Amino acid sequence: MPSPTREENKGETGQAEHGATDSGDRERGTGGRLVCALEMEMTNRSLHGDSKVDCVNCDGLINRNGGDSAEVSVPLSLPGKRTAHTEGDDLYRLRNRKFLLEDKKRLCALALGTALLGILLTIIHAEICPFVYKPGSNIALFINCSISLSTGCLLILIIAFHYKDIRLFIIDHNQVDWRIAMTSHRVLVITLELLVCVIHPVGTYWEVGFHANSSSSAPLCVSNHHREALMDVELLLSVLMFLRLYLVHRAILLHSKVLLSASYRSIGSLNNINFTFRFVLKILMNKYPARTLLVFILFFWLTASWMLTLCERQTQATTGHMDTAMWLIAITFLTVGYGDVAPNTSCGKAVCLFTGVMGVACTAMLVAVVTKMLALNKGEKHVHFFMLDIQISKRIRHAAANVLRECWLLHRTNLTKGNRGEHRKHQRCLLEAIRVFRHLRLKQKKLRDYVSEMVDLPKMQMIMCDLSANWNNSYRELEQRILSMEQKLDELSRCFQQTSELLSQVLRHRNPEIR
Repeated sequence: MPSPTREENKGETGQAEHGATDSGDRERGTGGRLVCALEMEMTNRSLHGDSKVDCVNCDGLINRNGGDSAEVSVPLSLPGKRTAHTEGDDLYRLRNRKFLLEDKKRLCALALGTALLGILLTIIHAEICPFVYKPGSNIALFINCSISLSTGCLLILIIAFHYKDIRLFIIDHNQVDWRIAMTSHRVLVITLELLVCVIHPVGTYWEVGFHANSSSSAPLCVSNHHREALMDVELLLSVLMFLRLYLVHRAILLHSKVLLSASYRSIGSLNNINFTFRFVLKILMNKYPARTLLVFILFFWLTASWMLTLCERQTQATTGHMDTAMWLIAITFLTVGYGDVAPNTSCGKAVCLFTGVMGVACTAMLVAVVTKMLALNKGEKHVHFFMLDIQISKRIRHAAANVLRECWLLHRTNLTKGNRGEHRKHQRCLLEAIRVFRHLRLKQKKLRDYVSEMVDLPKMQMIMCDLSANWNNSYRELEQRILSMEQKLDELSRCFQQTSELLSQVLRHRNPEIR
């Protein structure tokens, strides 16, 4: 028989274990509620907020809820090893993802600004070099050094952007090794971006000396030494610098309200929608079609006009002036082509060819936008087709009356046995009235078929909802009637039972021998 001391110790031990289990469950519940509250807090906050303020708020929330800092810390792991999933990992990934998105947006804006600065310096250098300073002067060297410095900063920003993108990929896919994110497609994209951004004119670093006619437009700022080869290289590099404008679509995507809106992202993820630049461009074309096309066309005209002047300056032609180049770009873009001005160099012809292709594409989009603006909406279509149906119905009634009248006239002619000319006349009129009647009936049928195809889903949904509501009401009324019938049957059964009891009592009272 065990001693009472051991039993008491066992009881105390069991109570302690039970108390520890309850406290652990309470701690886990508190930690789970804390993590859920923090996730909801971080999700509902806007991406425009300050990161430091969010961190302070999160720490304050942890302290107010009495949470331990160890519950939200991320354990360090060795490279190539994955740790067990904890509650703090979700919070860490959520906060880190928000900060990385903000860093990507900031780096993209800085990269676009640096690229535009390099292009602007190139344009200024090409325009004012022959008139303000000499090609071999210190000012020319300073501007070229500025262009090269902006190119170097742009390369650094591009590398930093892709570094943040790789970290974001690692967080989204819960990977540890960064080499998993370095696919062949990503490596190819990074290499192409670096090659595009590294292009900039370097010809004026050479030994320079300039001789040009002051009456002509500004030629390229290059020397007579190695003039042929250097001019071609300088021209090609200056034109290819405009390839940096590919950063515009990335900036539009990262700064769009579609990507920053939590509701857009939630609904898009449920419907398997990828938030790419194509999706954002479709939204812009649907919301602001005229404004988007106007901005794109004006920007394209200015860029192509300057590229054309740069290509045509070495020939000293009229297309080397900005006004003539803009005229040529405009008539080429609109596919008019008067023929009064034409490019002379291969570079100018390539620019005009690309302008014509873009003009055809923009004209197609403009036609689609105008067609959409002139199209009737659903309400206008319903009103229009309803009035057409009324008008055709009236014409059908008149045509039917004409058929009956011609039949009566033809019948009267047959009875009176008039001349054959009048008989043929009434026959022709009858056949024409029948033809008109059939044509109007066919037209009404086509109109009603087209209207039946315009049945919109919201209206059908409302009709089905009304039908289901009516069915539910009928079902409830039927249930009430069945319940009332059951109650009445119960009352009838009780009445029958009482009646049988009364009859038995009366019979027993009159015939006591029955007992």
